[in-house]
Amino acid sequence: MPKLTPKLFSVLLLEDDLEVCSKILLALHRMEPHLAPFDLDLTLLSTGQSVEQLINAHPERQFDVILLDRDCKMNASFHVLDFDQFSPDNIISISSTPMWNQQADNIGIAHCVPKSFNDLAGFAERAAEKVFEILSEKRRIVITTL
Repeated sequence: MPKLTPKLFSVLLLEDDLEVCSKILLALHRMEPHLAPFDLDLTLLSTGQSVEQLINAHPERQFDVILLDRDCKMNASFHVLDFDQFSPDNIISISSTPMWNQQADNIGIAHCVPKSFNDLAGFAERAAEKVFEILSEKRRIVITTL
């Protein structure tokens, strides 16, 4: 019997701090079973240069949710992301700096979960909850159209 093609939600995590990444990944791991029959396909990038080369240069790449920090490992910005390529309803700003979250809001990004280095686990859980909220709506739409 042929194997069924998995149902996947594509998530892009733009974050340069590996500890923050690990907390978010753990929170997403705990949330993923609740999206069944869907699984997560996660892409993690830590530099704006990678965003330009691997995302912006390939407009066919689509993501169901993007978690967007501002500062990257190269002392540059993840805000080089081509925002015209993605729906602002699918982007979550996760900067610890209010000014960068405000900048994201000014360009139309719909969601914000401010990062807290004093409570990384709590921040990661709140970010995963927002991801779950966005994906649950997509899941509901897909299942009702089947």
